[in-house]
Amino acid sequence: MGVVVSLEGKAAPAPSIEPLMRLVAPGMERVNRQIISRVGSDVALIPEIARHLIDSGGKRLRPMLTLATAQLCGYGGDGDMKLAASVEFMHTATLLHDDVVDNSEMRRGKLAARMLWGNEASVLVGDFLLGQAFRMMVEVGSLQALDVLSTAATVIAEGEVMQLSVAKNTATTEDEYLAVVRAKTAALFAAACEVGPIIAGKGKAEQSACRSYGMNLGIAFQLIDDALDYGGAGEKLGKNVGDDFREGKITLPVVLAFRRGNEAERDFWKRALEQGEASDADLEQAMGLMRKHRTIEDTVERARHYGDIARDALELFRDGPMKRAMIEAIDFCIARAH
Repeated sequence: MGVVVSLEGKAAPAPSIEPLMRLVAPGMERVNRQIISRVGSDVALIPEIARHLIDSGGKRLRPMLTLATAQLCGYGGDGDMKLAASVEFMHTATLLHDDVVDNSEMRRGKLAARMLWGNEASVLVGDFLLGQAFRMMVEVGSLQALDVLSTAATVIAEGEVMQLSVAKNTATTEDEYLAVVRAKTAALFAAACEVGPIIAGKGKAEQSACRSYGMNLGIAFQLIDDALDYGGAGEKLGKNVGDDFREGKITLPVVLAFRRGNEAERDFWKRALEQGEASDADLEQAMGLMRKHRTIEDTVERARHYGDIARDALELFRDGPMKRAMIEAIDFCIARAH
């Protein structure tokens, strides 16, 4: 797998994030230095916990997108670097909080911070990182960028609460689930992309285009994660395949399988997800039902739909290496499902 077959029958290279990484590499070096300096604290536990997650191998796609959209819009200052670091701190804080809420044991292939230091320390270090994120936003001096990112922080928190309302609820609709995805995941992608044109002094059209790109890429990214949990490899996920199922999470493949199932199948989903102690045999049955109703393929197809919207959003901009790299980033995110 991992290749796309062209109409001529020749194997085309698999889409890659590498072009984007190369174009933002100088900026990301400065972002990484900023991140390291900002996790410093006289309270030794703070940098210890923060570095555990920050150094755990995430691609840092969100801060890369902040640098990318600023570069796409011709920005020449250093505000994008501080905003990118802010975005990464916001993301890291939400991961620390998420793992506590979800009782997760693994994060990016390592033990979650809560397993090593406890829930209380994980939540409080997440709060510290949010505080540092807002300090950097203020230093940039753009009230509009501050407004966009602070609004995103509020929306993400709302998404967390919304997720609690759909947790283990098999009656969740596709629209309800996508509302959670927009708030919990895609809002930060959207804000990360929107602040680039803002600090570059671009108008509403460019800001809206970059926001649309980020929002729809974020939705596609999450839907592929949903599909991978039932059909991927553990090393791709940084967690065990089936963790969403074991934790009783309602994701799009489950929503579709429940809707399409017969009464006995719906009873299975209710029992498996609501009791919260699903066995490996239950996981096999769940995956069998997803194959029967093609819910993984349809989840990926929906991700492609949102990827197409993200691609269209970039049509406003002139062709060039950065625009092409951002388009390939969409294809890369979706190709993870192969």
